[in-house]
Amino acid sequence: MSGLRQSAEQYLTIRRALGFKLAGEGRLLADFVSFADQAGIHTLTTEVALAWATLPPQASPGWLARRLRAVRGFARYLQTLDPDTEIPPADLLPARSGRATPYLYSDAEIVALMAAAPQLAPPLRAATFETLIGLLAVTGLRIGEAMRLDRDDIDWSNQLLSVRDSKYGKSRQVLLHQSTVTALRAYGERRDRLCRRPQAPSFFVSTRGTRLVHSTIYPSFRRLLRQAGLAQRSCSCRPRVHDLRHSFAVKTLLGWYRDGDDVSVRMPLLSTYLGHVDPAATYWYLSAAPELLALAAERLELAAGERS
Repeated sequence: MSGLRQSAEQYLTIRRALGFKLAGEGRLLADFVSFADQAGIHTLTTEVALAWATLPPQASPGWLARRLRAVRGFARYLQTLDPDTEIPPADLLPARSGRATPYLYSDAEIVALMAAAPQLAPPLRAATFETLIGLLAVTGLRIGEAMRLDRDDIDWSNQLLSVRDSKYGKSRQVLLHQSTVTALRAYGERRDRLCRRPQAPSFFVSTRGTRLVHSTIYPSFRRLLRQAGLAQRSCSCRPRVHDLRHSFAVKTLLGWYRDGDDVSVRMPLLSTYLGHVDPAATYWYLSAAPELLALAAERLELAAGERS
């Protein structure tokens, strides 16, 4: 094991012991160390970090900045062990401020994605992606939460799904519609027929019977996007797996506005359902869709007229 790789594992172990999950950062650091090992590099310098961070072609500034941040955090730790280590400047790859523009899937686009899934091979992958996309679309789960689901996390009789140790270490229960329970049960039966000896207790499994990981999800999802004819709407708005969560939240808010509900009263319910720690994260969705902004503005105008 190279010195850089051993130091990276020690760094991640220490930070995880402090409560940080570092799932994405862990993958990025492993990739960076492999890059350095292949190049015969033993000292982390700004030049090396920048060369690795800017490898992905046509990547967004935000993604490049995130890659460099992962190495920068490691460099701060490594410099205490190796004084020759250079810490890349924080503004070397500045990212645009603010969130990425969410791609809000229409119902027809979600149906198209699910309809494309059976074309995947082998059949287990097809079944997994069809059910996974459907679950994300109707519950707003984070992709990581769906990946971590175990078989005993579903309470079939009470139609509840337990999300354990999610973002910021929070857990919650998600109420499921009967149709969702039926779809999950059907997937479970087919999964067990196609994978008789799973290697993990996870609800969703890979073709090897292991728990899903990001590297197995994203390539297949990009293929489904192409088959469904979905493309980015602008340079800052491209369809992502996480946008299924955004779409669920926006559609829920739109439904409340159209039904005349008091959104401010019901907003904490959505925050809890989505697993948001800060309600501000849920209120952000009010600015995520022009239609939502228009409905909110109309509601404010009506309220102002009633007070005058």
